[in-house]
Amino acid sequence: QVQLVESGGGLVQAGGSLRLSCAASGRFFSILAMGWYRQAPGKQRELVARIGSGGSTNYAVSVKDRFTISRDNAKNTVYLQMNSLKPGDTAVYYCTAETVGGGGVLRSWGQGTQVTVSS
Repeated sequence: QVQLVESGGGLVQAGGSLRLSCAASGRFFSILAMGWYRQAPGKQRELVARIGSGGSTNYAVSVKDRFTISRDNAKNTVYLQMNSLKPGDTAVYYCTAETVGGGGVLRSWGQGTQVTVSS
């Protein structure tokens, strides 16, 4: 079983910054891709950013050039640096990780952290 614990959400004014963190723990051999999704009220969950085991990244068009995803493999942790935040970025942000364990590849989700951007 894999646990993902997120931190760093909160309330910020438009134009401000926040940094989300997500640490993975549990029984696994390695972590493949890690990423962040978000879900705003009344909307579907959407990909925000993703980072592969080798460091390759991809971003949603709406956050490109404002958000940066990174990872620390030694700490099994992924980060999302969010700059120039807009009210439209308000959502619950979820961390996800693909881990390799005895049973194969498992995709896990964090519990979510609220990000609220005021205008």
